[in-house]
Amino acid sequence: MFLLLQFTANTSSDLMFTGVPIFIAAVFIIVFGIIIFTVFKGVSVWSTNNRAPRETKKAFVLTKRTSTNHHVGGNQRSASTSYFVTFEFTNGNRKEFQVKGTEFGLMSEGDTGTLDFQGTRFHSFDRELTTSQQP
Repeated sequence: MFLLLQFTANTSSDLMFTGVPIFIAAVFIIVFGIIIFTVFKGVSVWSTNNRAPRETKKAFVLTKRTSTNHHVGGNQRSASTSYFVTFEFTNGNRKEFQVKGTEFGLMSEGDTGTLDFQGTRFHSFDRELTTSQQP
């Protein structure tokens, strides 16, 4: 009976020295893999946008939306807002772009104009003034 208890004690002791390092290594590999995946995905999108032709098309602002993310770290809290605008082209196709807050504020749903973009990268939107908007 004494041998059985001692064997059990050694087994749990061995588990601490072999199981915990394996668990820590697995968590490290998963976190590192997520970081590498995110970097490669960002570089891939950037590269695809750079290879895409820069296009200028007639479009109108179909919808606008925001996405707010809250960040909590230690004693600090912060929030960031992303701005998105969906444009519809004359052929009926739609495309959503992330835009800066200053650009977002200058657009209204229903605005018509010329959209300048490259892949998924928004460059500018030049709004056409209607007769009621002209001075």
